[in-house]
Amino acid sequence: MRVAVMGSGGIGGFYGGKLAAAGEDVTFIARGAHLEAIRRNGLQVKSVAGDFQVRPNATDNPATIGSAEMVLFCVKGYDTETAAERIRPLVGSETAVLCLQNGVDNEEKLARILGASHVVGGVVHILSTISAPGIISQVAGPCTLKCGEMAGGPSSRVARIVDAFVRAGVRAEASANILVDLWEKFLFICAQGGVTALTRLGIGEILGCPETAGFYRAVMEEIAAVGRAKGVALPADAVERAIAFAGTLQPTMRSSLAHDLEHGNRLEIDALMGAVVRYGAEVGVPTPLNAAVYACLRPHHRRALAAREAAAG
Repeated sequence: MRVAVMGSGGIGGFYGGKLAAAGEDVTFIARGAHLEAIRRNGLQVKSVAGDFQVRPNATDNPATIGSAEMVLFCVKGYDTETAAERIRPLVGSETAVLCLQNGVDNEEKLARILGASHVVGGVVHILSTISAPGIISQVAGPCTLKCGEMAGGPSSRVARIVDAFVRAGVRAEASANILVDLWEKFLFICAQGGVTALTRLGIGEILGCPETAGFYRAVMEEIAAVGRAKGVALPADAVERAIAFAGTLQPTMRSSLAHDLEHGNRLEIDALMGAVVRYGAEVGVPTPLNAAVYACLRPHHRRALAAREAAAG
């Protein structure tokens, strides 16, 4: 399978790296020191499930790759539209763009720019970051992947994508209702991301404090209420399942959002709790807790954005 990875960070680096290690034709789109390190030394993945290294093609210019059979779309939510425009040269008539981003509005943005027929929804559970240029560190999570057509139901291209990941040693499966899967993950990562970032604590201490555990649960309950009001058929026990999953994680586990906050990076808050607040206003569901988390984290995002713009001149 001819694969391009747009966003070669923790998610794209890990899952794209697994495909490359299995012999798929993978090209990584990266930039700066990360790109140079991949070109010089290959991509190294340090994983709790086992380290590996690949020497794939890598570029900063998608136009040089040609049409791909699949694009792994793994950029941060604040870069979705810019990155979607950049990958136009990769998208031929049969190209599947597998969205592995956080959030529930990225697929809509991709559909507007690239065409709805190209977009395949995806859900991964993993904590993985760039620990140094050319090095991906996967430190927690089951490393699973689900994907499915946004309209629901089976398809031959989803079956082919799943087969490629399974051959690569990924616990992958097709989903008949990826929209529900996306929202189930969304309610978890909004709470996990927002509360671990806000408190600067791992999930063990959060769940171990009754007041903070109650806050964590209530953030999820707001999100579930918004999703159901939008017509998403979330299971009745979606929050309970998310809480139970959180309890299985390593006590020190936080989130990529907490990692970005700690390192002064831009934050995906607009794609997470910001989306909850926007959707809540649309459907008439109050979201005071998500609004509070968003308000508390937004100044950090603004600071990181200003620093980035100043560095760019």
